[in-house]
Amino acid sequence: MAYIFAFNMGWIVGAAVIGFGMGWISPISRSRSLSVVSTRWVAVVLLGFLVLALTHLLPGRVGYALDLGLVMIGAYLASCAVGAILRYWLLLRPSAS
Repeated sequence: MAYIFAFNMGWIVGAAVIGFGMGWISPISRSRSLSVVSTRWVAVVLLGFLVLALTHLLPGRVGYALDLGLVMIGAYLASCAVGAILRYWLLLRPSAS
């Protein structure tokens, strides 16, 4: 994992910056964007990918690409959440009047 961070830090930081930007410009709504069934399928697929990565069942380039993809998706989603929360706190929070 250190190899992925050492040699692909630019790509990971780029994914995080894009995620922060998407979180900042996205509208904050309380409605569900995915159905319950779709959310479960996405969770099962991501969990399957995570199990594949942790058990090292995919060797070589395919395993490396899976690890890098999971790290980049994680960086994107985490920074997307940070961007949305900061936008809400700094710009959209209703004033206590």
